[in-house]
Amino acid sequence: MNPLVAPEAAAGGLTKLSVNVNKVALLRNTRHLGIPSVVRAATLCLEAGADGITVHPRPDERHIRGHDVHELAALLRHWPQAEYNIEGNPFHNLMAYVRELRPQQVTFVPDSEVQFTSDHGWNLPEDVERLRPVIAEAHSFGVRVSLFMDPIPEAMAIAREIGADRVELYTEPYAAAWGTPKQAEMLERFAAAGRAALAAGLQLNAGHDLNRDNLPDFLRAVPGVQEVSIGHALIADALELGLPETVRAYQRSIRSASQG
Repeated sequence: MNPLVAPEAAAGGLTKLSVNVNKVALLRNTRHLGIPSVVRAATLCLEAGADGITVHPRPDERHIRGHDVHELAALLRHWPQAEYNIEGNPFHNLMAYVRELRPQQVTFVPDSEVQFTSDHGWNLPEDVERLRPVIAEAHSFGVRVSLFMDPIPEAMAIAREIGADRVELYTEPYAAAWGTPKQAEMLERFAAAGRAALAAGLQLNAGHDLNRDNLPDFLRAVPGVQEVSIGHALIADALELGLPETVRAYQRSIRSASQG
């Protein structure tokens, strides 16, 4: 156990929390002062008990920039218990980072260069032949591959067949339904996809619009979620609570799901 991890950090067996720091970079990029520091923000998250750091460097560098990806890689070498997850489209700028930095995990996301935010998963089987070689290339560098996927149970076996190690379920539809009469139906859709992923031999991640309120219900319903990647809501909460307390609050939400 890293001695810098706070006592409230996730214990073994619990879903891991990876903090997406894109929005810290977005704020920094509005001026030329270098503040807030992405590396400092990531350090505070790790010291407070985050299990990893996620970035999604887009080709236009609207938030995370190339130097951020490298500086965070250097930071995480001092945190052997934490995981570095780099997201992006493998047919844009992502694979250069994979080849050079070899993070623990790469998440392939099918977003376009002009897309506002990630809003859908890969289309399987249509994307199979495109994805198979880049998955194999990432594996050749010892990098775990997660595919960003919609909750479609029949697609999970295909994802595994082409070599994916994990899938990250795109959770915005669940977040939109949370607290409405559609919540139970939507949760069952995600639970079915989760069961199909596990049955196919995949591990399971989740992310997009998860927050302190909707996270426990999701983790109770969907089996075997290894990791959640959370950025927008967590950074928004940090404006009120501060980053360290916000990370601890999200870890409490994760623990509450295991307590029924």
